[in-house]
Amino acid sequence: MNSQSPTTRVTEAEDRQPSTAIIDLVARVDGVDPVTLDPLYNAIDPDKLDSICNSSSGFQQLSFSYEGRTVTVEAVDEGIDISLAEAEYLGTDASSTADAESSL
Repeated sequence: MNSQSPTTRVTEAEDRQPSTAIIDLVARVDGVDPVTLDPLYNAIDPDKLDSICNSSSGFQQLSFSYEGRTVTVEAVDEGIDISLAEAEYLGTDASSTADAESSL
């Protein structure tokens, strides 16, 4: 992950879902109340995201656009890392990520 990107980590010991962590991170970076953000389900199915990010699913990484940024969720030994980058960083990979998500 790029060390310049805003990031957060969700560990397996936490009682926090990846979808909630994403909303919290974006709100913190934007300096807004999380309830003022667009619903996450407009970008990705939060329930599906939470279920595939568990340690037993074999999940590795995914990226999607949300609130003008590219959100990258990546499996690490301790849980998952979530990072934000400007949306244009994703480039042409956005369609392939969307195709992969739709097949889940």
